[in-house]
Amino acid sequence: MAAKTRQAVSEIVRKQADHGVTVLNDGEMGKESYSTYVRERLSGFEGESETSIGMPDMAEYPNFLEKWMQDMGQSVQGVLAPPACNGPIAVKDRQQVQTDIDNLKTAGVQADDVFVSAASPGVVALFFTNHHYPNREEYVKAIADAMRHEYEAIAAAGFLVQLDCPDLAMGRHLQFADASLDEFRTQARLNVEALNHATANIDPDQLRMHLCWGNYEGPHHRDVALADIIDIVFDARPNAISLEACNPRHDHEWALFEDVKLPAGKVLMPGVVDSTNNYIEHPELIAQRLVRYAKLVGKENVIASTDCGFGTAAGMMTVDPDISWAKFDVMAEGARLAERAL
Repeated sequence: MAAKTRQAVSEIVRKQADHGVTVLNDGEMGKESYSTYVRERLSGFEGESETSIGMPDMAEYPNFLEKWMQDMGQSVQGVLAPPACNGPIAVKDRQQVQTDIDNLKTAGVQADDVFVSAASPGVVALFFTNHHYPNREEYVKAIADAMRHEYEAIAAAGFLVQLDCPDLAMGRHLQFADASLDEFRTQARLNVEALNHATANIDPDQLRMHLCWGNYEGPHHRDVALADIIDIVFDARPNAISLEACNPRHDHEWALFEDVKLPAGKVLMPGVVDSTNNYIEHPELIAQRLVRYAKLVGKENVIASTDCGFGTAAGMMTVDPDISWAKFDVMAEGARLAERAL
């Protein structure tokens, strides 16, 4: 398995470079998913699995939900029902993150930048039910203290650290669907405070964060508006912000930046290709999406990105791999068109 993983990292890095991607990552090849992998690296997650979250937007369309669950099969069950926290959280395996780092270093492909993704404290708290800590505040803080080692190890290796933060957006309709918006914002602030605590020793320029409403094809009509959380997102230490910006529920939200000023030092990475469907976007459309952001926040503050990952967990994949690579091709082409237009 170690040899296969090392080979997979080398192949995925090379393919990204071949398809015009200039900010690369390791494809998360050493992880079962973008969030639940932490159960292998931290102690305290040995409780019985339970379905800790629901899908309120899909629940309103039960026929679609049934079909979606059938299509995703057992892989989605592992993500939606990981083991519960039943004891003190601490680092139990320091080698796995080092293996991720070593595999990426040996891949040997030159790029403008290289990043490694890591689960944010808030998203761990979203998926793993707490049966040990007296309240959510102490639970999230314990996760942050334990995850600090992983974040600092990635940064010390010279890579960018991407904190995956679906908790700040998807958490609204999954974990806090019955709460008021103000109550959710309080919990989102708690998550950001924990993230900031865990990354306090890392330069904000070496940090990215990914804002996500859920990388699944579904109604998404219960998604929280970007306008309702953008101030909390800006309070997070990472200077680069990846956000879903091209799917039909959020494609309009670029206009928010007509009124909201991007803080100094911050960079936006709007998604310009959709990671949930098999349409190959037109390069001109990608260019249009990039130009409208650039005109509002400055072209030096915009990096083309995908809406989310194309495989957020092993076995969970809705886009054909060949089409995924074609989307990267047109993303690079669209970025070049945007550069010329600007």
